[in-house]
Amino acid sequence: MNNKILVWSITAALAGFLFGFDTVVISGADKKLQLLWNSSDAFHGSVVMAMALWGTVIGAIFGGVPTNKLGRKNTLIIIGILYTVSAIGSGLANDPYTFAFFRFLGGLGVGASTIAAPAYISEIAPAKHRGRLVALYQFNIVLGILIAFLSNYLLSDIGENAWRWMVGVEAFPAIIYSLFVLIVPKSPRWLLSKFRNKEAKDVLSIINPDIDPEILLLEMNSNNHNDDLKETIFLKKYRIPLTLAFLIAMFNQLSGINAFLYYAPRIFEEAGLGESTALLSSIGIGVTNLIFTLLGVFLIDKLGRKTLMYFGSIGYIISLSLVACAFFFGWSGMAVPIFLFLFIASHAIGQGAVIWVFISEIFPNHLRASGQSFGSATHWFLAALIPALIPMLFSTIGAGVVFLFFAIMMVLQLLFVVFMMPETKGLTLEELTEKILKK
Repeated sequence: MNNKILVWSITAALAGFLFGFDTVVISGADKKLQLLWNSSDAFHGSVVMAMALWGTVIGAIFGGVPTNKLGRKNTLIIIGILYTVSAIGSGLANDPYTFAFFRFLGGLGVGASTIAAPAYISEIAPAKHRGRLVALYQFNIVLGILIAFLSNYLLSDIGENAWRWMVGVEAFPAIIYSLFVLIVPKSPRWLLSKFRNKEAKDVLSIINPDIDPEILLLEMNSNNHNDDLKETIFLKKYRIPLTLAFLIAMFNQLSGINAFLYYAPRIFEEAGLGESTALLSSIGIGVTNLIFTLLGVFLIDKLGRKTLMYFGSIGYIISLSLVACAFFFGWSGMAVPIFLFLFIASHAIGQGAVIWVFISEIFPNHLRASGQSFGSATHWFLAALIPALIPMLFSTIGAGVVFLFFAIMMVLQLLFVVFMMPETKGLTLEELTEKILKK
């Protein structure tokens, strides 16, 4: 593999590190903030905890606009600035509304990053390595999650303002990322969609020095007819990639993954673990997530996206059913953490490794950002809604019923994988467009 492609892919994927860190770091401040501001479960869940996720929904809905107009690279730079301002503002906030506003800004960065980073990496990567390179974004997400859990644990005993350091420390990696992303070139497929052929050819000659860039330009141009540029993803001929993006994004969140990541310490305490043990168990979740994501990254171009989704779906069904049983029958001790470790492993090797790769592959070049925006918006709308409901649902219908619902949804996901999901490994983006639209 071209070393420059690897470096550029890793740099863009660092947006995922900030995504993971930003999403989970709030879990360590969860209960402290509710006590500090004396918030009701409904206000705490829907405003203090979920405001970043509502920002993510907006970022996902509208992130395709700068990704298309300004380009993948410039959007990645804007994302780094949003993360930096959000971290500093959240750490200095003195009331729940100011805190929620700055968390909302970070959410905008998260939502936009799920469009710009996978699109950028998929468009510079060779077909045979595209899966693992785009999956680096997911690897960085889980690395960010692990570092956030570890950071929360280490900062939990530094005093009553520990929560400020928990959310504010993200400013350091955000600044570093923003500087690194300045070195990457612009996406050749984006340049071509803007008729900047000479610049596209220059980047392609670096990416594929052994292939005449004119040949690559001709192949890519087959996806960029002038009359296509006014199209939208909602035309009838694009219903298949649209449906696939909607379903994989929907099932990703109906597994309960974000609800769990946001409330891991609270879930462990509900299962009878002490606060310190709950935080420590959260670090174990981060380690499990990292190990199995690495496995998914290694296997995604060997076994394919569909095979990994089989593994993940079956693991989801088993683990979520066991978690539900643990709450129904009062199994105590380490039962719930062990079952949730299995849940995280299933997510990491399946949906976690596949979702952003798959959505970045199934749309034509000129509609990729718009298609990813649709898939990401679906993902993040549910990712905001479900965690916002968790405190209320746990206190009313109980954790067991919640996890049973998630298990049933994963049975439906397995049916989606069996009957609808195409395999996308090993084909160029242009070949995939032709394959999917012919269905």
